[in-house]
Amino acid sequence: MSNIEVSKLSGSAIIVNLNLSVWTARKLDKQVSQEIDKDKATKTRAGNYHKNLLAGSGKLEEITKLAGAVRTWHYTYTQPWSDGGDRVLPMTMFADYRAKLNEYETQFGTAVNSFLNEYDTLVTAAAFQLGNLFNRDDYPAREHIVSKFGFRYSFAPLPMAGDFRVDIGEQGLAELRDHYEGVMAERTATMMKDAWDRLYEVVSKMSERLSDDVVDGEPKRKIFRDSLVDNAIEACRLLRHFNATNDTKLETMRRQLEDALHGVDAQSLRDSDLLREQTKQKVDALLDKFSL
Repeated sequence: MSNIEVSKLSGSAIIVNLNLSVWTARKLDKQVSQEIDKDKATKTRAGNYHKNLLAGSGKLEEITKLAGAVRTWHYTYTQPWSDGGDRVLPMTMFADYRAKLNEYETQFGTAVNSFLNEYDTLVTAAAFQLGNLFNRDDYPAREHIVSKFGFRYSFAPLPMAGDFRVDIGEQGLAELRDHYEGVMAERTATMMKDAWDRLYEVVSKMSERLSDDVVDGEPKRKIFRDSLVDNAIEACRLLRHFNATNDTKLETMRRQLEDALHGVDAQSLRDSDLLREQTKQKVDALLDKFSL
């Protein structure tokens, strides 16, 4: 990757790191684990028994599900960059991403505050639900629980090639720049693989779901959800932003999928054999191009 390409990528995207944490409310019960081993006559510790400290309450589960939804959204609208959790966000998507992130942060904070306000009541209820497994010492004080929840994120610019402010001589700087350009090339290749994988996933999924099963020698339509088409349309929109190297083949295939889905929705595919067959032919033609 040339310095010009590195500079272009650095100016068109930023690094975002999102980290969410939720209290698990699980506790290892050593006594029960030992009792189970003894009851089953094991010769060694065969397993561990972890208690759900808030069994019977869905309050914490709501926060866990919300955190999972936020992570899924985050991974959908960003691309991989490093093993440390950094992701790439195109600047063309920053405003929409930040607005949705703020919305999720508010939802998360509201859910956590609601949980904390009911914490003492939930512990009392757990005493009834857990019976002899209940141990009040397993439950941290409310003020200690607060730190178990987190919604943290940071934005940072993509580093520019050649920005090494160290005194190691020209040869050392040249080696660092070469190394950096290699890293940038590798990470950009990972981003482009992610883009191609997204396109392949929706195309192959549509091809598979629009094909018929054969039952007792007779063709039978497969059932599919509205998300089959919705996800493909959304992928077309995102791939406009995720083509980091302006790959003409990727853009051509993205447009072809977009054209194939123009005016198409899930219900119309269910209702019309002709539209279903025409759409499948277009999708299959795209799928064949992945092997070229």
